[in-house]
Amino acid sequence: MCTVVISHRPDAAWPIAIAANRDEMLDRPWDPPAAHWPDRPGVVGGRDRLAGGTWMAMRGGTVAAVLNRPGSLGPAEGFRSRGELPLLALGHGTAARAAEAMASLPARAWRPFNLVVADRAGAWLIIGDGDGTLAAARLGEGVSMVTSIGLDEAGTPRARRHLPRFRALPHPAPSTADAWAEALGATDAEAGAGRRGGLTIPPDLGYGTVAASLVFLPRDDTPAVWLFAAGPAGAAPFRPVPLAQEARSARA
Repeated sequence: MCTVVISHRPDAAWPIAIAANRDEMLDRPWDPPAAHWPDRPGVVGGRDRLAGGTWMAMRGGTVAAVLNRPGSLGPAEGFRSRGELPLLALGHGTAARAAEAMASLPARAWRPFNLVVADRAGAWLIIGDGDGTLAAARLGEGVSMVTSIGLDEAGTPRARRHLPRFRALPHPAPSTADAWAEALGATDAEAGAGRRGGLTIPPDLGYGTVAASLVFLPRDDTPAVWLFAAGPAGAAPFRPVPLAQEARSARA
């Protein structure tokens, strides 16, 4: 996962909207979101076939997604897979409890990562920068963008070009997601920038955007909605992911 955009509007019927691109080596095998983990009832997510973990998963009304930090792509001997982090986070119910619990983990067990956890009450970012410590921060209302660098990093072409575009769009709902889907699929050419200036990375050098997601968390007991594209937004259609219908995990 290389870009996660979160819009938090507490008074909306769908207070949390998330748009996310997964950028990965093209030859790394994966499975689309489903209930891949029998030992984790209610968890639905995309599965990395090599390590068995996930880049994004949901349980009830909570969603978690992990991003690699710069210079740490791929596995390394002696470290646990970062794909287990979203699964661990979803074991704590609400996003607030997950953030507190994840921030107390042994940081040196994983290579550097950014972990986003959200429910209808808000979103959190947990950063493990590889120095042995973890930091958790609650994201504010409005639109935030998390990349491999961190939160709303204006120094990156991606955030500098695309965060203002998302902030100019109306807060979306599942029925009004087209503008967000279009923004998520912006290429480097459309951005007027270099290869890394787009949100969608072209499939050259064996690396690129392999999947995209739009997630909506409701304010009431309406089921959450996850729209998934098995390819870049705009090139692959978004289709609804069947989600486990269990008691909501984020009740205000």
